[in-house]
Amino acid sequence: MSRPIVATIHSAALRQNLTIVRRAAPNSRVWSVVKANGYGHGIDRILQHLSDTDGFALLNLEEAIQLRERGWKKPILLLEGFFHSDELELLDRYRLTTSVHSNWQIKALAQAQLSAPLDIYVKLNSGMNRLGFMPEQLHNVWQKLRALENVGEMTLMTHFAEAEKEDGIIEPMKQVERAAEGLNAPRSLANSAATLWHPEAHFDWVRPGIVLYGASPSGQWQDIAGTGLQPAMSLTSEVIAVQQLKPGAGVGYGYRYHAQTEQRIGIVACGYADGYPRHAPGGTPVVIDGVRTQTIGAVSMDMLVVDLTPCPQAGIGSKAELWGDRVKIDEVASSAGTVGYELMCAVAPRVPVEVI
Repeated sequence: MSRPIVATIHSAALRQNLTIVRRAAPNSRVWSVVKANGYGHGIDRILQHLSDTDGFALLNLEEAIQLRERGWKKPILLLEGFFHSDELELLDRYRLTTSVHSNWQIKALAQAQLSAPLDIYVKLNSGMNRLGFMPEQLHNVWQKLRALENVGEMTLMTHFAEAEKEDGIIEPMKQVERAAEGLNAPRSLANSAATLWHPEAHFDWVRPGIVLYGASPSGQWQDIAGTGLQPAMSLTSEVIAVQQLKPGAGVGYGYRYHAQTEQRIGIVACGYADGYPRHAPGGTPVVIDGVRTQTIGAVSMDMLVVDLTPCPQAGIGSKAELWGDRVKIDEVASSAGTVGYELMCAVAPRVPVEVI
């Protein structure tokens, strides 16, 4: 008999979340961001449920080819572009759109032997200081690329560092406007947060990521509670043992928790080797048989401990929701001092996955 833990992908939630994105940005086309194997959901599992999108955006060339080989005909955008000049042959073969953020990429495009021009996204550094050309370089870069026979349609892109804040895109937008003055160019600026909260940044293409999977760009579930976005992944398991503690009894490695009174606890088949955050402290929310409770003690490799005081009816075989509909992934992430993105991507290969 296999361990009871399972990650469930909710196909209806994926479709609903894409619909909500379209309502938020009705005049823009949508790049659905599926990097990191669809934020841990599995590209193969989510492809058909996000098939109404206008394009997919990701990082790995291998995943882009995977989409093409699964029959995806619409655009695919490589968000970090190509990493070596010899990859351009594959971009050409599979007709991929690439970002361009460095001068060496311009040189590689100029020297490549392609069957047809490639569409490109010119990455502007509007203040995040990761990838992209500085604003004062943009006009020169644009003209160089526009002159290349290997370059097709060009789109201007940037990425916001603080779009979850009310004033978080004011200065980056000023940078974009100054840099792009006089350029008649399509734009793709809005990430998930800007798609939801900054319509002035929508333009031609939006690039939602985390919201497609039902988590908040800000890390606070309350910020998206009224949007209709639904969790696309739930992680569930079962109580596999019950212990009755006496006052003063310790629990787990390092005895990080001691019972103050007599207490009933449950052992759940889920640990950090399954992708649950090891650093999640006692008090992280869990739902047992529909009743909200919390973890106690340290998270082990294969198990964690929950307080059964609020749910005296629970016992061996009781269902445990680690995150999902009742316990939002953002709540668990916040408790553990991280973000929902990390938890989605961290679900281990040993955890069975089902799609419903």
